[in-house]
Amino acid sequence: MPASPQKSSSLLDTRTIFCGDNLDQLRKLPDACIDLIYIDPPFNSNRTYEVFWGESKEKRSFEDRHESTRAYIEFMRPRCVELARVLKKTGSIYLHCDWHASHYVKVMLDQIFGEQNFINEIIWKRQSSHNDAKQGSKHLGRIHDTLFLYGGGDTDYFFKHQYRPYDESYLEKFYKHVEPRTGRRYQLGDLGAPGGSAPSKGNPHYEFLGVTRYWRYSRERMQELYDQGLIVQTKPGAVPRFKRYLDEGLGVPVGSVWDDINPIQSQDAERLGYPTQKPLKLLERILEISSDPNDIVLDAFCGCGTALVAAQNLGRQWIGIDISPTACRVMAKRLRDVCKLPEDEKLWRAGRGFVVRDLPWSEKQLRRIPPFEFENWAVIALGGIPNKAQVGDMGIDGRIYPVSSMPTRSGKTAGELDFMDVWYPIQVKQKDKVGRPDIDAFEAAMLRERRTKGFFVSFEFSSDALREIDAFFRREHCIIVPLTVQEILEESVARKLT
Repeated sequence: MPASPQKSSSLLDTRTIFCGDNLDQLRKLPDACIDLIYIDPPFNSNRTYEVFWGESKEKRSFEDRHESTRAYIEFMRPRCVELARVLKKTGSIYLHCDWHASHYVKVMLDQIFGEQNFINEIIWKRQSSHNDAKQGSKHLGRIHDTLFLYGGGDTDYFFKHQYRPYDESYLEKFYKHVEPRTGRRYQLGDLGAPGGSAPSKGNPHYEFLGVTRYWRYSRERMQELYDQGLIVQTKPGAVPRFKRYLDEGLGVPVGSVWDDINPIQSQDAERLGYPTQKPLKLLERILEISSDPNDIVLDAFCGCGTALVAAQNLGRQWIGIDISPTACRVMAKRLRDVCKLPEDEKLWRAGRGFVVRDLPWSEKQLRRIPPFEFENWAVIALGGIPNKAQVGDMGIDGRIYPVSSMPTRSGKTAGELDFMDVWYPIQVKQKDKVGRPDIDAFEAAMLRERRTKGFFVSFEFSSDALREIDAFFRREHCIIVPLTVQEILEESVARKLT
C-alpha cells in the first residue's frame, strides 16, 4: 500500500473528513482546486431513503424535501454548481445515480457542466439474477446504476484507459496457439498493409517468402521480425502471419458497460451494512481512469467512505464531506482499520495522518442529534460495532470485542466477528438521567445473552440506577460499567474499558 504523500496544495486541507452540509463546505473551497469528484447522492424515490444501516432506527426521511423529482433537482442543483466551480478544467466528475431521476440529472448536468463536456454514460450492472422484478410486477428487472462522467472544460482532461483480462472463451478462440518451448500463448495476426493496398497509401510492395503483396512493414523490418521468430508461414505459399503473444497484450479495453464488478454481498469482508455501499473495486477503477497519484479526489456525499479508502490505497489526496456524524465516524474507523492511517492532528500536519472536522463535540450538540446518530456515535466512540439491524435489538445497541478475541488478519468486519462468543454488550440512552428501570432492562438483556460484563452510556445516572448496578454485581456477579457522555468527550474512559 503506497505511503500517504505530502500535501499537494497549500490552499486545501486534504486527508480531511468534514461533517456537515456539503453546500456549506463546498463554498469554502477555492476555485478549480479538485482533480476528480465522485458523488453518490441520495436517489430521488417515493420512499423513505435509508441513510444508515437500513433499519427503522437508522433511516432518515428525505420525503420533506425530496417529495418530487423537481425538489430533488432543486436540492442537487446548487451543490452541482459548487462542484463545477471547484473542479479543475483538466478534471472530471462522476455522478452516480439509479433510474429514479437519472434522465433529469443528465439534463441538469448538461446545463451546469456543459453538453460539450459530457464524456460518458457508464452502466454498472449491480445485480444479476436478483432484481426488483418480482412475480406479478409489470416492469423489467432494474439491475443497473448509471454514472454520468463529465470533464471540467478542457479538452485535454485527464483520462487513462483501463483493461480487463481476457475471458477463457476469448483465449480459446483467438489465442489457441502455444509455443512448445516457452508455453506462451499467441495468435497469428495480419501483416498486410493497413488502410488498403493501393500504391497511393505509400504501402511497400514486394515478394516475401514466396508471396507478393502490399505489406505493413518494409522488407528490412519483415526480415528482422522473421529472424526473431515472430513471423510464421504455416505452409509453403501461405501468407506469412505475425505472432502476437498473449502476455504482451493489455487485455480488453474497459467500455461504458461495467458488468465485471459485483455489488457488495453479505459475506464480503468489506461489507459494513451501509445500504448504498459501493464496492471498492468500482471506486478504484474510477480513480485509475481519471486521476494520477497525488491528485486531489473529492467525495461530497461520502457515506461510509469507499471513495476515500480507494483514494488512500492508490496514493491520491482526498477530501470527504457527509452530513451524518455517524457516517463520518464509521469512515474514520474504516480508514484507521483498513488503511492503517492514524487519526491524529499532529501526524496529519506532518502528512502522515487524517482528521475529522466539525463533528458534534459538546453535550449540547449531542443532545440535538437524532437518536440513531447518538447511539452509533456512542458505540463507535467506545471502539464498538453498532448493530447492523436496529429493529428488535432487545436492549443491546452494539458490541465491544476485546483485543484478545480479534482475528490476526486485518480487514475483518462485524459480520466476521459473529462467530466469536467473546463480546460485551453496549446500551445507549439519549436521556438526561438513566433510572432504575433502564438498568433493569439492560440486566435482563445481559442475562439473556449470558454476558458477564456490559457498558451503559447516557448523560447521567440516577442514584437508584447506580445502586442497582452494584446490587446486580453482588447478586449475579455481572458488571455493568456506567459511562457518561462527558467521560467519552474527555476521552477518560480507557480505564473503564479494561
